[in-house]
Amino acid sequence: MPDPGAYWRGWLAQPRADILAGLVVALALIPEAIGFSIIAGVDPAVGLWASVAIAIVISFTGGRPGMISAATAAVAVLVVPLVRDHGVDYLFAATVLMGVIQIIAGLLRLNLVMQFVSRSVITGFVNALAILIFMAQLPQLTGVSWHTYAMVAAGLAIIYLFPRVTRAVPSPLVSIIVLSALSIALHLPVNTVADMGQLPSGLPQFALPQVPLTLETLQIILPYSLAMAAVGLLESLLTAQIVDDMTGTDSYKRYECRGQGIANIVAALFGGMGGCAMIGQSVINVTSGGRGRLSTFTAGAVLFALLVLFGPIVGQVPMPALVAVMIMVSIGTFSWNSIPNLRRHPWQSSVVMLTTVAVVVGTHDLSLGVAAGVLLSGIFFAQKVQRLFRIEREATPDGQTATYRVSGEIFFASVHRFAEQMQVERETAPNVVIDMTHAHLWDISSVDALDKVVSKLDRGGANVKVIGYNEASADIVDKFALHDKTGFELGTVPH
Repeated sequence: MPDPGAYWRGWLAQPRADILAGLVVALALIPEAIGFSIIAGVDPAVGLWASVAIAIVISFTGGRPGMISAATAAVAVLVVPLVRDHGVDYLFAATVLMGVIQIIAGLLRLNLVMQFVSRSVITGFVNALAILIFMAQLPQLTGVSWHTYAMVAAGLAIIYLFPRVTRAVPSPLVSIIVLSALSIALHLPVNTVADMGQLPSGLPQFALPQVPLTLETLQIILPYSLAMAAVGLLESLLTAQIVDDMTGTDSYKRYECRGQGIANIVAALFGGMGGCAMIGQSVINVTSGGRGRLSTFTAGAVLFALLVLFGPIVGQVPMPALVAVMIMVSIGTFSWNSIPNLRRHPWQSSVVMLTTVAVVVGTHDLSLGVAAGVLLSGIFFAQKVQRLFRIEREATPDGQTATYRVSGEIFFASVHRFAEQMQVERETAPNVVIDMTHAHLWDISSVDALDKVVSKLDRGGANVKVIGYNEASADIVDKFALHDKTGFELGTVPH
């Protein structure tokens, strides 16, 4: 369970910095949420209210302080067929079930699956997201007047130069305020937030999804809920790891799974779509000084206030100001060290990283990219480990006894080489000892390979004795070996 002291420090440690960072994030969330609503085929209010609810709730229930969660494209793209074929209420029902699945995942500690995601996959994930964030800004930079380019350039200049004057106020916030004031005062011909979609009026309403509570409904929404829950947790856990690295602190990823589930349920009950952690907004928050739960809460609360109280003013915020912030995020997110590391790191690691980037950018599907990277990592690891064993044969001077000394790891990927190196077809000694003191049998494939070796030696007339098992290997052999084990001896040297 998280340390209660650490929990409260997430609220009270640096209120000023967290509040200012949350202000920046709130403004950056608006066009993103509208865009994701359009992707999903729903009213902009669905994405905006989801971002409000998720950000506020996750600030209390999440396990990674300072990380921003809201409506995301990764979840939005999954629900397009559901909304098109069945309507928005089925989206709300699927989001509730998504949250339930994520809570169960937290209880089952499925966050531990992250242990199998290599650093190369995480680097590829980060680089791919940086590229996607930049690509998402291109529509705002095509077919526009020169004023847009000038404002983006000015915004980037403020973002990178203002910290040399003072760091008391986050430079992205200064950039947004200055450019908004210029755009409104000079009536510049640039796109604004209002051009992205209609902002909601009034307050969100609590309501249960209006769907029949039948098995047919469950059959419709379950596949979507499973996909949303899996993609949402994957992106959230990977983003949590990135924020861990950026802040030099640890997070409680099991509680993050549970918190994401609770937040999504609340979002659906207030007319919102599903969401998860957002790496772009999380980077904005951290680079703006946000570290605690208060920054996440502020982002959601300020977004709510902006929509309810200042909608017309927010609608006049120029898109070039937000584009400049997102370009800054893209530049800051990309792991620039990974480029020279392509030559310094093992080629397998570079292939994994590049594959992850290529699949994510090519498909815009984060789960496919990470799955491809994890699969390649597993293949390369298996190829490496399968070579980490050797077999040495020693024979007595009279040729009556041959001893095979096996060392290393024997598992499904190395059993073929194990059988090849034993060379039992050529064995002529009447007595054969297989010494496993420095070896370890990992699975039934390795036991089956040993079965075959002993069987071939036995058919050749040799008296076979296997010695030196460590306790784990002896246990798996005792359970699954098919041949007579009376000649086996447990080793005295632990592996």
